[in-house]
Amino acid sequence: MRLDAVLARDLLAGGLPDHLAALEVCSAEYDSRRVEPGALFFAFAGQKADGRTYAADALARGAMAVVSDMPPPAGMEGAWIQVAHGRKAMALACRALSGDITGRLSLTGITGTNGKTTCGYLIDSVLRAAGHTTALIGTIEYHLAGERLPAVNTTPDSPDLYRLFKDLEQHGGRHVTMEVSSHALALGRVEGLRFHTAVFTNLTRDHLDFHHTMEAYLAAKRKLFEGQSAPPPRFSVVNADDAHAGELGRGEGRMTYGLSGAADVRAEGVESGFDGLSFDVVHPGGRFHVESRLAGRINIYNILAACGTGLSHGLSPDVIADGIARCVAVPGRFERVDVGQPFLVAVDYAHTDDALRNVIAVAREMKPKRVLTLFGCGGDRDRAKRPLMAAAACEASDLVVLTSDNPRSEDPISIMNDAMVGMLRFETPHIAEPDRERAIQRILTAAEPGDIVLLAGKGHETYQVLKDRTIAFDDREVARRVLQSFGYGRPRA
Repeated sequence: MRLDAVLARDLLAGGLPDHLAALEVCSAEYDSRRVEPGALFFAFAGQKADGRTYAADALARGAMAVVSDMPPPAGMEGAWIQVAHGRKAMALACRALSGDITGRLSLTGITGTNGKTTCGYLIDSVLRAAGHTTALIGTIEYHLAGERLPAVNTTPDSPDLYRLFKDLEQHGGRHVTMEVSSHALALGRVEGLRFHTAVFTNLTRDHLDFHHTMEAYLAAKRKLFEGQSAPPPRFSVVNADDAHAGELGRGEGRMTYGLSGAADVRAEGVESGFDGLSFDVVHPGGRFHVESRLAGRINIYNILAACGTGLSHGLSPDVIADGIARCVAVPGRFERVDVGQPFLVAVDYAHTDDALRNVIAVAREMKPKRVLTLFGCGGDRDRAKRPLMAAAACEASDLVVLTSDNPRSEDPISIMNDAMVGMLRFETPHIAEPDRERAIQRILTAAEPGDIVLLAGKGHETYQVLKDRTIAFDDREVARRVLQSFGYGRPRA
């Protein structure tokens, strides 16, 4: 495809030189190692590196030109095209090179602070129950036509997205369910995508190290419902019980869900217990019954969101209920570790104050003897949420163990001190232990029959990011090993 048809004209900072306009482009790349002759190389500032550093390598590998929203480094030789927004230009270039593939696919995008991953798993399960070949793109992993792939970002950069779209189409699939993070929306990673349905879960404090204000955070979420260089989604499925619901989604295709009577899709006759949920889904076309192995009030919302999305795709209630029932667990989301101990141990990704409240509420609904909560706060992230997380843990738990999460470049003790401020007005017994493995051992040692132990913060993650290295660390495996050291799970003599 000609270069002048690939690059969006309104983003070109200084126009396109005539000698470049007619050149044929084969692909768009941001990783110089993937560049092939005829590729356009996009260079922009990332979190850890300046893409211009790799421009010379990309040109040496055969890139026809470098596209950037920054000027070229001193002494740089080769074609350099400056644009107003590098990631947007790359996303629209990928769309053009793909022949606007998302117009042929059916995309469901999910945004919100909490619940995106669980909603994604539920929606994908519903679509597969309908017989569709699907792709699932999210925080934990990517699924493509039944194959599991490692996840690099919650929402990949546009060249990676379009590779997944193309692979799905080659497998005969059309339905994509993807988590759309606020970072991806703000940075332009999903610019130009055509969404069939947009889903909003909720909005609570998170990522203010990036967005700075809640207003900017909400504005990023709103972009999914307004469309970015593409028409707005045909349908929007919005949590009616969230305070920001009225600002998201418009038109006849808008559907609300929730526990209030005003929601279009709501739950009635809820039965919640240790083994999961059972309730009727009431919607404008009638009602149907669902049962799920997922537990707790928060998962009523996730299930209702999936039901609303299924209805937006024209699926029958029987198919939707079947898909809900098939989704028996989500990795790292209230995931149980059971080696025969007389108390429940659950690992959860909760890493905001609202998410901690939700997961503790799930535990409380099971009527345990006590709830014991372990958590930590991430380094190089919003410091202001640390005491809020500690307060949320102390407010609803019987024992709290404060430990390290992913400290990154920060001192773990300093992070824990920030969090400790939120514990001061509570009398909840607490333990501070910076070594996460020892912390897990201490909370499991304290557990008694009938208790629920929550290991919060890392969920599905299998690593811990320290200042100078990343180490293997999986809360689930550590908990299992500690419990076995206590004698659980071993055959009795």
